[in-house]
Amino acid sequence: MEALLELELMKTAAYYSVSLLALIVFLTIFETVTKYKNWEEIKKGNIAVALATGGKIFGVANIFRHSIEYSDSLLMMLGWGVLGFALLLFSYFIFEFLTPSFKVDEEIARDNRAVGFIAMVISIGLSYVIGASIISR
Repeated sequence: MEALLELELMKTAAYYSVSLLALIVFLTIFETVTKYKNWEEIKKGNIAVALATGGKIFGVANIFRHSIEYSDSLLMMLGWGVLGFALLLFSYFIFEFLTPSFKVDEEIARDNRAVGFIAMVISIGLSYVIGASIISR
């Protein structure tokens, strides 16, 4: 396996595959913590859900971009990615906690695009902070 990862093409394919699988798992986790079904709402045209979900996808991908850049092994990359995702998920709960006057999930489910947009910006913005905090080799 180590010999295969020495080839840049195989290394790229491995990092891509693991990142894509992790993204699918993380989106599934996000789906379970929200009160709405992301893909059903997107299919119905709920822009707020699309914005929030797009921000989560971008955020997770950005975290993995940094974890790939600063890791010297596939396992370390996955470890940083999982930690970054956990921090992003924690940030989602903090956002809900810091808005006691309304429920973020309910507003997004109602297609409140302002809340969906802020959720997207929080996910993307904090992914840069999380990514920048990943320690290099």
